[in-house]
Amino acid sequence: MGLINNQQKPSFAEEKSLEAQGYHRIAGVDEAGRGALAGPVVAAAVILPCGIDAPWLDQVKDSKQLSPAKRELLFHNIHQTAISIGISLAPPEVIDAQGIIKATRLAMKLAIDRLSPPPESLLIDYMRLPKVPLPQKGITSGDKLCFSIACASIIAKVARDWLMIELDRIYPGYGLAQHKGYGTEKHLSCLRQLGPSPIHRHSFKPVRDIIKTFSNLSP
Repeated sequence: MGLINNQQKPSFAEEKSLEAQGYHRIAGVDEAGRGALAGPVVAAAVILPCGIDAPWLDQVKDSKQLSPAKRELLFHNIHQTAISIGISLAPPEVIDAQGIIKATRLAMKLAIDRLSPPPESLLIDYMRLPKVPLPQKGITSGDKLCFSIACASIIAKVARDWLMIELDRIYPGYGLAQHKGYGTEKHLSCLRQLGPSPIHRHSFKPVRDIIKTFSNLSP
């Protein structure tokens, strides 16, 4: 596949292909926070009605291409329209123990398990879920190409952003509400001053390196 045009809007091509095969409850699945240094990875699964028609559809894109205000508006629109939405997470201790890929798959599986009615097939951004016994397709850049996955990316991103704002109140001083746990220069500077908190991913290299620095400074 060639380069993805940042202005490209997701389509229903994958959903329509599955509908033609007899599937009706098709869940788009995506995550937010996989590359962050702090906080959980959050997954969302979204089942939309077949033949959905709503005025907000044309505004849906990969969540990273939307402003926070637009994401939150679409978050509410998707909730009002979807047949079902499941949201779950894998916390930092699971990420550290199992690795980010296994933790992401776990969060996705738990989000899918929360769908009611359950899905008949899955469209997943980038990866596949071997432990989920459903027909599924992993789509590279799925959040840019596939409408259901794009909606899941919006749900996951907004849910995680809200959680990180709450965690900023519990663990002040790191600026979590601003950078949402990603490795910005401000975040790294705060980490060097304060050391990692309980919600930092100690297995991720920048955090691990700072832990070593703090250990070397200990008497």
